[in-house]
Amino acid sequence: MIEAGEPLIQEAIDSLRRYHEAKDFGADPAEVERLRLIAESVYQAVTDYQLYALGHQPLKRH
Repeated sequence: MIEAGEPLIQEAIDSLRRYHEAKDFGADPAEVERLRLIAESVYQAVTDYQLYALGHQPLKRH
């Protein structure tokens, strides 16, 4: 499961790193929020993929 999703997991890690760097270095709040949303979205994709790989349905979101 992890091997098949490795590029996606790496993207999630990279997205979170970009978000934290922007936040730590005082980037424009709109840019920080944009990066946070991207990181959150990619992590959700990882979660959905892992659930799918285990034979479960992805979580429903509001």
